[in-house]
Amino acid sequence: MSTVTLKGNPVTLKGEIPTESQVAQDFTFVKSDLSEGKLSDTSGKVRILMAVPSLDTGVCAAETRRFNQELDGKEGVSGIVISRDLPFAMNRFCETEGINNVISGS
Repeated sequence: MSTVTLKGNPVTLKGEIPTESQVAQDFTFVKSDLSEGKLSDTSGKVRILMAVPSLDTGVCAAETRRFNQELDGKEGVSGIVISRDLPFAMNRFCETEGINNVISGS
């Protein structure tokens, strides 16, 4: 188990926080167009994974916008943001915000 701090208080998380360069196990997710995506679809690229509770929160939206901006023009890099949002909400957010350098998944 890992421990993080939330508002100055220690919180124990289930499992372990991944380390930098740790190999992620393949997983599937539902993309904003309702198709199925897999982590392995981006094999051969550097992959940046972001997990956020909801794209409808200010911090999560800002993080996704920033990663989208940072990944613009980066060859061989794939960004995937995973949230608990429904694909319809993710699609709305991505279209409204011009998110096109990050794959969104539920």
